[in-house]
Amino acid sequence: MGDAWVYMLRCGDGSLYTGWSTDVPRRLARHRAGQASRYTASRLPVELAFVAPMADRTAARREEARIKALDRAAKLALIAADAPCATKPRGVRRGAGPG
Repeated sequence: MGDAWVYMLRCGDGSLYTGWSTDVPRRLARHRAGQASRYTASRLPVELAFVAPMADRTAARREEARIKALDRAAKLALIAADAPCATKPRGVRRGAGPG
């Protein structure tokens, strides 16, 4: 497990952004630099709120779509249920700010 990851970011305006990546630390850095998506670039700063390992890219894309279909309350419940664990990608801490 851990070939791909699904993640949620909490944006500066309080909104949530869901995506997937094979390299979460690099993708998070691009989000924070305003280079990963127009949505997050206009809502900086962003912080990692949720991350989960997926078996592969296809599973990550499916989970991303499933999460995007949830209402805000369900997304917040998913974030609240996420406990720090050893399966987080190396170099990533939930809620960690830049630098």
